[in-house]
Amino acid sequence: MKERMFLPTFTLEGINAFSKNTMTEHIGIEFTEIGEDFVKATMPVDSRTVQPFRMLHGGASVVLAESLGSVAATMTVDPNEKYCVGLDINANHIKAVKNGIVEGIARPLHVGKKTQVWEIKITNEEKQLVCVSRITMAVIDKK
Repeated sequence: MKERMFLPTFTLEGINAFSKNTMTEHIGIEFTEIGEDFVKATMPVDSRTVQPFRMLHGGASVVLAESLGSVAATMTVDPNEKYCVGLDINANHIKAVKNGIVEGIARPLHVGKKTQVWEIKITNEEKQLVCVSRITMAVIDKK
């Protein structure tokens, strides 16, 4: 079994509590699983996350992707010494979703001392790919 890459001080309860009173909470994102090398979250497809044609808004998918990538990156650094901020994000929207729940999963492509790159795949309830995103994070010293 691989060693977990995330610091054990981070829990689902803590991450979800930290998200209170933020955009993450406002649009219904809930972190659901922390694995050895991944973080998962869900987001409803409802009035908060659809565009005027009643399909999942691409921007909402990007919010889910950025939330997952940012949390995952932060969970790999000592929060007393470092923090992570987004440098760049892109997204390819592949399939429309009109209702239900989407799930995102963030996995690392590169975890370095100064930068990190995460891939986020978002799927619908049938596990079909809806969006694929990549975020580059800067790792910043607090001192």
